[in-house]
Amino acid sequence: MSFENLDPAVLAVLPIRSEVLSVVSHGKTRWSIGLKVGIEVDGEDKEYFLKANHQEIEWSGMAEGEYESQKALAAIIPDNVVIPLAWGMFEEDKSKAFFITLFRDLREFPPPLAPPYVQFLATLKKLHQTSVSPNGKFGFQVTTYNGPPKMVNDWTDSWEEYFARQFRSDVSFLQDVYGEDAELADLTEAFIRKVVARLLRPLQTGGKNIKPTLCHGDLWDGNVQIRTAYSVRLMRLLWT
Repeated sequence: MSFENLDPAVLAVLPIRSEVLSVVSHGKTRWSIGLKVGIEVDGEDKEYFLKANHQEIEWSGMAEGEYESQKALAAIIPDNVVIPLAWGMFEEDKSKAFFITLFRDLREFPPPLAPPYVQFLATLKKLHQTSVSPNGKFGFQVTTYNGPPKMVNDWTDSWEEYFARQFRSDVSFLQDVYGEDAELADLTEAFIRKVVARLLRPLQTGGKNIKPTLCHGDLWDGNVQIRTAYSVRLMRLLWT
């Protein structure tokens, strides 16, 4: 994708009267490509990050999931996430989707200093303690993804139920990839029955309760990047 063939659906979500100045590659994954789009609008230069799905249609939902996730995050920690602009399907290729945000120049690894880590932990604390599930349940309003696998985000009152069904889904995905394993299937059910139930059920029984909160669904160092001002980028989430 380049300046000459930026899809009309993408152009439609850019600011009115904007002129596209540049479109350059900026990161990629196995199922998407990243582009930095530079524009000029009313004499001011602006930059956007465009993430374009280039694989099977079944993964096009990643664009909606990431948009809704970033929007939910931005409502709680706006200084520590990329601000989502839009998502949609390409006009010229209905099988592919895109997600676009304001561009932030992020560094892959945090510097070896204490303050960024302190701010990172404070950001997570704020996210977990101040976010509120819209209906008091565990889940999310749209499907989100952990890479290609879909998260099972249907709303439920029980954290035990949410965790158990997601664990089953993850094991099922792996068996689809590597082949059926009857012993693993039996161990999965035994783990849910003997471990998950014993650890999680007491959290919501005997008068006890836990608050559904907005959490990062894939929290590892590859999903944490640093700006000059030590802002933190978070992605993919669910109310858990």
